[in-house]
Amino acid sequence: MPAHDTISDMLTRIRNACAVRHSTVNIPSTRMTRSIAEVLKSEGFITSYEETGEGVSKNIVVSLKYKGRNRQPIIQNIRRVSTPGLRVYSKKKDLPRVLGGIGVAIVSTSHGIMTDREARKQNIGGEVLCYIW
Repeated sequence: MPAHDTISDMLTRIRNACAVRHSTVNIPSTRMTRSIAEVLKSEGFITSYEETGEGVSKNIVVSLKYKGRNRQPIIQNIRRVSTPGLRVYSKKKDLPRVLGGIGVAIVSTSHGIMTDREARKQNIGGEVLCYIW
């Protein structure tokens, strides 16, 4: 069944896989999901990701990261902010700080998908996609 909101679908799949402590999760591949996976990898929330399949049936296999003997997930919470029904935009000076800088806000800017810290460095705003901590 096709997902109309691919970002929410991706975040829900990651949230559910972390809850039951799966090592990997399959996500339908789009440019947006690949960009978000790249940001999650660079910020250390996931181990790696790779693209599998061909044509329409391409998937991204995301390897989730856990810590400790009890395998506590690195991603404690992941929340969608901007939805198709209510877009949330922030100017460069109003970009949110998630948990005082401990978490990360993923922002879609005119220069691509990036974290709130990178957007502040580059002095640009954009659409706040999600919060992760």
